[in-house]
Amino acid sequence: MNSIAEHIADFLKEYPPFNHLTFQELSEIATSIRVVNLEKHKILFQINDALHDSFYVVASGVINLSVIADAEETLLNKCHDGDIFGLRPFFAKNNYMMTAKAREESIVYAIPIATFRPFVANNSEVLNFLLESFATNTPNPKDKENLRGKLISDNVYYSDQQSEMQYFQSLNYNNSPLKTTITSTVLEVAQLMTETIMNNVIVCDNNMPIGIVTDSDMRSKIATGRFPLTASVDKIMSSPVITVQENVSLAEAQLLMIKHNMTHLCVTQDGTNKSAVKGIISERDLIIAQASNPGVLIKEIKRSQTPKDLKQIRERLADLIQNSIHKNIPLSHINNIASEINMALIKRSVELSILELGSPPARFAWLSIGSQGRKEQLLPTDQDSILIFEDVTPDKYRDVKDYFLKLGKKTTATLEKIGYELCPNGHMGSNMLWCKSLTDWVKQYNSWMNTPGENSNDLSSIFFDYEIAFGEQKIEEAITNTVFKNAKNNTLFFDFLGNDALRKNAPLTFFKNFNVEEEGPNKNKFDIKTRALMPLIDGARLFALNYNIKGINNTYQRFKQLAITDVKNSEIYLNCAEAFLVLSKFRTIEGLKNDDSGQFINLNELSKIDREKLKSALAPMKELEELIKSKFQLTQFS
Repeated sequence: MNSIAEHIADFLKEYPPFNHLTFQELSEIATSIRVVNLEKHKILFQINDALHDSFYVVASGVINLSVIADAEETLLNKCHDGDIFGLRPFFAKNNYMMTAKAREESIVYAIPIATFRPFVANNSEVLNFLLESFATNTPNPKDKENLRGKLISDNVYYSDQQSEMQYFQSLNYNNSPLKTTITSTVLEVAQLMTETIMNNVIVCDNNMPIGIVTDSDMRSKIATGRFPLTASVDKIMSSPVITVQENVSLAEAQLLMIKHNMTHLCVTQDGTNKSAVKGIISERDLIIAQASNPGVLIKEIKRSQTPKDLKQIRERLADLIQNSIHKNIPLSHINNIASEINMALIKRSVELSILELGSPPARFAWLSIGSQGRKEQLLPTDQDSILIFEDVTPDKYRDVKDYFLKLGKKTTATLEKIGYELCPNGHMGSNMLWCKSLTDWVKQYNSWMNTPGENSNDLSSIFFDYEIAFGEQKIEEAITNTVFKNAKNNTLFFDFLGNDALRKNAPLTFFKNFNVEEEGPNKNKFDIKTRALMPLIDGARLFALNYNIKGINNTYQRFKQLAITDVKNSEIYLNCAEAFLVLSKFRTIEGLKNDDSGQFINLNELSKIDREKLKSALAPMKELEELIKSKFQLTQFS
């Protein structure tokens, strides 16, 4: 092995994904690698260039990756030593979508895809790394430091879910594929493909796949005159067919195509070629699936310039949620991803307002409260938010508050256009009451918590579920410190919150039937939000505040944490956590079905099994109620 190749292999083994390969494998790859010297500002490839046959690793120097959006160049990323870029030829057939340009004198290694492909096919860690880098355009998706504020999301933990989502993400594909039999001639098949505007046909024997013919077979084998049009179709088909099961994930499909160097996969009933054909997956289906990948959606949000752009992404999020539920992906997982995308939409809405109004005159924080603050918003419910700006001198106060009220009004109007309705109770940063300085907010929380009941009509417990969507983290921390300082030994406050949690009507009657609405437009329906979910949400909040559990707002996660903090009651908390997920899923499915918030469940439409499932999810609520009564010594409503 020559010394240059050895030097390259030595360099690569330090960096992912090459660290998953043996030195032997790396040496093999290294012998076919080209060393490319780039002068400062030299372009390696640019937007719309035809794809190269290699992808690249930076050996030294810095490569800038950028896109052109609205006539200006936006820097997506800087690639340093060991970073990978230019992966598009691996996963997509269309031209480059970004420009790679040397920021200074640089050396890059060009790794031929044909050489590297077999190593990817045999190593799922390498594939996952490449998939993830491609989906996020982050040179090293696992590098937590580099991710900070770079391209994907400001919450670093998101990166790990990226690969999980790749694994789970479902594929939409053609489930009424063209089929023909082995006795057909090439001419008949060509006519069939032309009439149906399809570029592939599965050759079947007794509805089981034995081969596939694609456009490229027609071009390479018929147009070149290798076979006559009268030949039988088995002469030109590719065989055997690579088959998969119906619920194959994006990552698995991608792995198989790379492994077998195929552009199509055949979906069959049991995933083998000994069962009936159910559909066909093409490379194009994979590219489309990639586009509704959470990482890709977040990137698009960051580049969006109008509420209309954001609305389209919000609609794609709804599809993502629907597909994920259909695929039985765990709800807690769907929640994490949906809340990341919701938060990114809110953040971008605030940014667009600032772009229009000019720089803010003071630091501030935009907090989402309620279900968005708890990261439980799978359905488009109304928006709830508060705006807190830092303290300023009295002479500036008026102008500063005016600016932030304008910012609030613009942002809530944008969010309304995206599909988040305005809050009917006016709990929004555009409302004078809920847009104020930090000192005023601290006073507000002090008053709510130390004299609850005196002005209880404006104490809404949703103000204790908040998550920063934009702005200064320290402002959010100041509010959290105020809340937990006031909660300490505050019997009056817990008495008030405890009774509030117990005030909701029981979900089941004395005879264990569902308590349904007696009148109005939702007559005979079950209000799953008020009767089932709210008592769990209130209970989780109450105990989290009492046990000083900071930074966890999500109801499911609050119960999980409570089970660790208050061990003797852990069983109750874990049952409540599980119940919360089951009930949320019922609500989400109902909402997706009727395109609403899913609050009212039509029990007549549920199967007997689902009714029982719903009923048993309500059981832990009784235990939670008893626990609240004994813990806070609440015998009757005070």
